[in-house]
Amino acid sequence: MTKTKAASAPQGTIHVGVGGWTYAPWRGTFYPAKLPQRSELGYASRHLTSIEINGTYYGAQKPESFAKWHDETPDDFVFAVKAPRYATNRRVLAEAGATIDRFFTGGVMELKRKLGPINWQFMPTKTFDPVDFAAFLALLPAEIGGHTLRHAAEVRHASFQNPDFIAMARARGVAVVVAGDSRHPQIADGTAGFVYARIMGTTEAEPRGYAPGALDAWADRARTWAKGDIPADLTCVVTPEQATHPKDVYLYVISGHKQSNPAAAGDLKNDWGETARNCVGRWRALVDSNHRPAD
Repeated sequence: MTKTKAASAPQGTIHVGVGGWTYAPWRGTFYPAKLPQRSELGYASRHLTSIEINGTYYGAQKPESFAKWHDETPDDFVFAVKAPRYATNRRVLAEAGATIDRFFTGGVMELKRKLGPINWQFMPTKTFDPVDFAAFLALLPAEIGGHTLRHAAEVRHASFQNPDFIAMARARGVAVVVAGDSRHPQIADGTAGFVYARIMGTTEAEPRGYAPGALDAWADRARTWAKGDIPADLTCVVTPEQATHPKDVYLYVISGHKQSNPAAAGDLKNDWGETARNCVGRWRALVDSNHRPAD
């Protein structure tokens, strides 16, 4: 008798990637040695499912650049975008309106449907001022031209581990970026219809950046988030709510030993139905058909 396979619980889409794609030490390790630099985004976007654009944090990009990045990547690829530091690195956040407007009219919408969440990153010295931060969140547009926007706040000061901040973010539907394996405070509370995580624990001692068991743990957490739950081993400010609906997950391997980040992200990406440990061999076989990563 053929057994009927039990239906799996619904879950959101898990996107996994790295920060940026232009990094010299990736040439000959992640990228094939003779790959033209102009082809690096196309290559990365076919080995990962998302990339966090970080050049936008430091300065404005041309509309033509966003359009080009859109055209060079697969149809189902998604970009996260770091918002300009001029909006977040200021004493009075409530005065950031003009900078926010310039950012959204400056070309980022040329990413079209490939525009994913926007990361508003704050300095580690920025403390929680309830009135000013509420005014800042009120400046973030919910949609532009029919495109619903997803906003995430990366706060890095312990004063944000405050129930009032969680309630504020939840009321606005703004995700709080989860800091993983990081020196920054961890706030894993679910405050939006998606999850944005940045994991920073890659080390030079591990050939793939993370030990397989550590990758297994992040793979499990991503699956838990995608089902709408909060991983039990992460730190929340308030008691987690019961799962309500599936959530899309955006998980980026950032900082740490940056040279290893694409390998770690690729191991996570390959098959969320298996543990990350079982993905390693198939990822290695894939990249070995083009080049041999440095071990």
